[in-house]
Order: sequence, then structure tokens, then C-alpha cells
Amino acid sequence: MTHELRSGLLPVDEASLRTRLAALTLEQKVTLLTGADAWHVPGCPEIGLSSVLLSDGPNGVRGERFNEERDPALLLPNLAALAATWDTDALHRAGEILGDEARRKGVHVVLGPTINIQRVLNGGRNFENFSEDPLLTARLGAAYVEGIQSRGVGACPKHYVGNESETDRTRYDVHVDERTLREVYLAPFEAAVAAGAATVMAAYNSVRGTTMTANGPLNNDVLKGEFGFDGVLLSDWRATQLTEGPALGGLDLVMPGPEGPWGSALVAAVKEGRVPETAIDDKVLRLLRLAARVGALDATAPESGLASTPPPAERRPELRELTARTFVLLKNDGFLPLRYDGPRRVALIGPAAVAPAYQGGGSAALNSATLTDPVAGLRSALPSGTRLTVHRGVPSRTNLEPLAVEATLDTVTGRPGGLLEFLDADGDVLLAEHRHSYSLSWIGFPGAPALPPSTALMRLRTLLKAPRPGRHTFALSGTGPLELSLDGDVVLRSDSVARDGMEDVMRRSADSRVTVDLDGGDVEVEVLLRPTVEAPDVSLVELLLGHDASPLTEDEEFAAAVAAAREADTVVLLLGTSDEVESETFDRPDLSLPGRQDELAAAVIAANPDTVVVVNASSPVLMPWAEDARAVLWTFFGGQEYGDAVADVLYGVAEPGGRLTMTFPRAAGDAPVPDAVPTEGCRLDYTEGLLVGHRGYDAAGTEPQYAFGHGLGYTDWDFLSAATAPDARESLAAGKDAVVTVRIRNTGGRRGRQVVQAYADRVDGDEAAPLRQLVGFASVELDAGTEADVEVRISCRALSRYLDAGWELPGAPRLVRVGPSSRELPLTVTV
Repeated sequence: MTHELRSGLLPVDEASLRTRLAALTLEQKVTLLTGADAWHVPGCPEIGLSSVLLSDGPNGVRGERFNEERDPALLLPNLAALAATWDTDALHRAGEILGDEARRKGVHVVLGPTINIQRVLNGGRNFENFSEDPLLTARLGAAYVEGIQSRGVGACPKHYVGNESETDRTRYDVHVDERTLREVYLAPFEAAVAAGAATVMAAYNSVRGTTMTANGPLNNDVLKGEFGFDGVLLSDWRATQLTEGPALGGLDLVMPGPEGPWGSALVAAVKEGRVPETAIDDKVLRLLRLAARVGALDATAPESGLASTPPPAERRPELRELTARTFVLLKNDGFLPLRYDGPRRVALIGPAAVAPAYQGGGSAALNSATLTDPVAGLRSALPSGTRLTVHRGVPSRTNLEPLAVEATLDTVTGRPGGLLEFLDADGDVLLAEHRHSYSLSWIGFPGAPALPPSTALMRLRTLLKAPRPGRHTFALSGTGPLELSLDGDVVLRSDSVARDGMEDVMRRSADSRVTVDLDGGDVEVEVLLRPTVEAPDVSLVELLLGHDASPLTEDEEFAAAVAAAREADTVVLLLGTSDEVESETFDRPDLSLPGRQDELAAAVIAANPDTVVVVNASSPVLMPWAEDARAVLWTFFGGQEYGDAVADVLYGVAEPGGRLTMTFPRAAGDAPVPDAVPTEGCRLDYTEGLLVGHRGYDAAGTEPQYAFGHGLGYTDWDFLSAATAPDARESLAAGKDAVVTVRIRNTGGRRGRQVVQAYADRVDGDEAAPLRQLVGFASVELDAGTEADVEVRISCRALSRYLDAGWELPGAPRLVRVGPSSRELPLTVTV
């Protein structure tokens, strides 16, 4: 059976592909190598080739419209959260969900997963990466790829390679030694290719002086040569600026289009002998191979297009269970789970309680038809008679939250929301549409504009239905001059600045605000935006109408939250970050929770020690108050079922099954790589070598606040024994896995889940190697009072090292330590 049939992709007739290739002229072939628009690969009806639709992932499938609330998708927990399951089956299942979503939307290739390494704590895109560890990333990423492709949809692991931070990502040049590159940063891509990845995305950055879209040694020699990748290597959006370098350096597809550096320039380069036509033929064959695998050749799959059906509701229980499994219980003195017959006065406090972050920002962001918040989740979970009070305490975002759609009415359609019109310079309406969101954005590229042509003015109108009498704050942000009118009176003007270029396009504009007194009657609201669009490479047009109906000042809110904590039997405090600080195109400025959240946490815990802190963030933050809280639950960005999953875990309906995939420091300076600011000349040196993440903490003898692999549950465990299989030596010598069998017992009072982790000590004399490194893991679920043998498979590659002559498996025995985290390893065995 072919790999394609095993994976769910369609089989390929290579002879047929070559026959189709032979029917094309040089000009036709080159046309296929640049996108038809922002998301489509060109088709060619003459040879039976349909257009191939690509869509951003990796925590959902957005489709071909950018952040479009009228085309919703299932929203999964972010990849860092899914990785916390340490479960390849769970990642495969998540991939299957994405594959099904892609099929529903007519998408052929999902642009994900992101399998770069979480090298720096403040990396803006850490939420979209699996782990700081190469082996964990490789195994989970491969499972995700296989899950997506089991549905006949292509996956696109990204960003190949060295894109571990966002600051100056289009300009920095990574310098890394060969061993580190192979063992840490290339390892996940090698595993993804072995899993059958249909495509791979080349990164913006350079490695060793050459941009990744033109890096022949890494693209041609390693990816396509050594790894055997036979799919399409496509560029990140607008990453390709040159003609010959990428054409010779292994790139197959320039995205987006239709404009780009290839086209007629590449045709001329071939005709003048600067690029061989055989290189063009190889690229086209790869595109045809991709089309055949995903059903875009001879129309063997549905045509791409906008989804005609809503996201399936039957997936919601599955996502709810999966979300709870990602949560990591960092600390618990027996306070959790809360009892249904326990406290009758519960205070739910914190900015993430009323406005949680369901996802990070950037190209991974999408709109979900359903979002469950912690307030609704806890209300549905609490027994009757329980008094629940809710207080934000302090804001966590710089900008106001968008105006609530449910509080407004589009008087033209009679539906909640507003009427958005695009007008030309003469005031004529070019397009009118109903919108169900007050946070709107459009992305554009040369040849594929963000807005309808000739748009000079955008007008958004709605009716705010009977707001609470008294003080209300409205806010505007966007790209261009803005104006807000209430009942026909202009109350706010703002002149935001347009943003352009890949480095700046995902940043939110700071909002402008006005506070007014309303009498409680219906209010006509109108927003005007004169969009300023300057797009040398990419542009973003955005319009956000914010609203805050709180009658309290921030200090008054803070005091009210602390008072509510003092009066409650139990406090659930939800803190967190958001897409304002965890997003594509920029890194976090520091590791602190935004705003006054640390101050709020200290005050609330002092007022009522019976507090559980739930942290709604993905990348590590400093938690100076953690020692004083009775329990700390880390929940990442939980996707659409977040609120219900929080309630399930707090009340013990579900166990927090996650384990950390990134080390949490006690202080910002404890991290092996504190930040990722390029030096002069935009050079970024990976001087830590192999000692990234938990390996660096071990080498420095630094005690983290919470270790890599750490995570508690609602039961207790004993690690009883560990032994290798009798044929382990022979298995490794033959390039096969060695098996370590670990006997484990659930000594607590309820069923639970444990992750068994195995770390190998370094070989004597290998000073560049980490003191120990993760070489295997496996999970188990057991009833209370039962025990079982858990098999941890350790591959030959996991024990090997890359030296000058290539991969080498040291002949000396290795001490392997086994336990529930990288800092708790009670068992040892020799392999």
C-alpha cells in the first residue's frame, strides 16, 4: 500500500503527471508557480488541474476570507495547549477535526502546524508552537500532520527553518552550528516529512546568510534530498523578493499572487539560460503531485469555495473534553476540585473571567460561531442556591472590548449587528453588507486589494438598544481617519495611521475614546472610516468600535473586586494575556501579566486565601503571587469551549490532564535565552547551542518555578519500577526502538492520567550535549488503586547525536531517568 493511501491522501500516477507536464508551454508552467490570489494556486483546465485552495490554520480552518465572522469555523485550543496533552493520539484527533473542517470549507491544504521551537520566553508566536523540546515537538507535530491528511487534506508544516521569534523576522539572519540545527530545529521538520507532509512553508528569515526561500543547501540538499520530501515548498506570504535565487534554491511556489518576482522575469531567466527548465519542470511536477493527492486533479474532490454549512455542533462535546485535557494544574494544596456541596458564595474575579482570550493573534486567528465564557460555564456548573458574583477588577487589554453585537440592531435587516457600506468618492454605495461583529479587518496584497476598488469611505451604522442609563465609554481604532456619531452628533474623531509591511501588519492600532452620558433610550450609532491603504507588500484595513458600560473607574472596580473576594467562601481569579501581546509579527515586551493584574492577584489572595488562580495565557508569565494561592491552573488559549472546560476542571467533572511543554522561570533573567533581539546587521546567534529550554536550566543549575513536563492531577501516583526489554541492544543496533517498561500505580482516590517521561543522561565527554534530554514519553489512565506497565519507546535517533560525519549512535550505555517531569525522575534504567 502506498504512503498516500495510508495517510488518506489520494494515490499518484507519476506517469500521468509527466504527460500533463509535457503538454504545457514554458509560460504556462511558470504561471502555475505563483498564487492566483491571496489563497489560491492557479488551475489549468487544459490538463485537468483545478485551483488548489490554501487556508490558514493551525487551531482552526479560516477559509478564504480573512477573519470573517460570516464564515465561522471550529476553534480548537492553540497548539501549545494541545501539546500539553503529551498525547500523539489526541494530536491526531485534533488533526482529524481540522481535516474535516477543511473539507467542509473546500480547502485543500491547511497551513499548519507550526513546528518551530519555543526558544525564547517572550516569543510572540510561542502560542502557535508546540514546545521548547525538539523530540516532543517532532512527535506531536507528526501526529497532527497525519491527522489532517487522514481526511484527504494536505498539511503544511511551517516555518522552515529558524523562525523562533518575531522581531525583525523578515530580516534577521540565524547563525547556528550544524549539530544544533540538526538535533533541535530541523528535527521536527524531518519527522513531519516522514509523516508524509504534502507541503512545507519556507520562513521569512535567513539562515547562515541566505534567505530560506532561496536556501539551496537546506531546501534542495536537506529537505528534498536527505529527508526525501517530494511535496511543494511554498513561501510564506510575500517572503519571496528575488527571481533566480529562489528558483535555483528549491522554492516551488510563490505566495500570494498574482504579482510576484517570478512570472515574466522567470520565463526570461529560463530562456537566457540562468535557470534550467528542468528546475521549472520539477516544481510543476510537485504542484501536480499535490493536486493529485488532495483531489484537485480531474475534479476528484469538491471545488473550493465558501462553506455552505455551519460548523458541526456535534463536535462541541469532543472539543470540550479535549480542551480540559490541555489544562495544567501547576499547584494544588487539595483545594481543587471544588465540591458541589461546598461553598455557597463564589466570587468570579478578573479580566479573563469576563473577556477571556480564546486564541492568539495573527494569521492563526479566526472567528468561531460559538464561544463559551467562564461566567456562563460556572453558572451552568454551580448547584442551585449558590451565589455567584462577577467582577472584572482591572482591564488586561489596552483597547476596549468590541461593542456587544447582541445589544445592537441592524435596522435594515432586522438582525443583531450593523450595516456596513463601502462608498466611492462621490458617495455612491459600492457594496452594502450586514456584519455581525464590531471588530473588522481586511488584508490585501498587490493585485489582490483588501477593499472593493474605488472605496473612499466606509460607513458602519447600527442601533444601540436601550443601554443602561449613565456613563458609557466608546472607542475607535482603525487604519485612517475615523469619526463616531451618536444620534447624529459627532462625539469622537480620530486619525489613526495606516500600517503596511509584514513586520507591522498584525499590530492593533491604539484606540481613541470618549465618555458620554446616555439616558437609557435607543441610540443611533454611526462610524465613518476613510481607509488609508499603502501596500508595498501587504496592507491591513481594520475598524474596531469598542464600548465599556461600566459605571466605575478602574480604582473603583479594583476595590469592588477585592471586597467581593473578602465576602466570598471561594474565589476563582482569572488572569491572562491576549492577542494584544501574544501574536504574530511582534514579540512580548516582558514576561509580566498586562496591566495591574499582579497587583489584583496579591490583593484578592490577601483578602481571601481560599483562592484558585486560573491563568488564561499561553506563554510563560511571572507569577509572584503563586506561592500564596491555594491552587494555580494554567489554561492556555482554550478555543471555543473554554468556559465550559474551565468549569469542568474546577469542579472535577474532568481532570486537568496537561503537562508543561515550556519551562516557567522564577525571574525573567533565569531563561537560557532571555530574548531574541538581533544584533547589528540583523544577525541572530543561537549561542546557547543545544541548551534550549529545560536543558539550559539544567546546565546552569537554575531552579525553575515550574519545570518542563510538570503537571498535577486529582489523584496520586507511585513509580514502582523500570526495566529495558531483553532485546533493547539488538533493537537499537538495527535502528529500531528500544522499549523501557515502567510499572506505575494510581495510589489516589479517583481515576486519573499520568504522563511517563524518560530522559537520557549525556554521553561522557560530550560537553556540548545537555546534561539530560527527553528521549521518550507515554501516557496512561488508571482507576484508583490499580497499576499497570507502561511502555516508553525510545528511538535510535533519540539517543543519537549529529557529528561531522553525520548521525552517530554512541556505543556506551546510557543512563535513562524516568518520572513525571524533567525535575522529578525517581527511576533509572540503563539502555
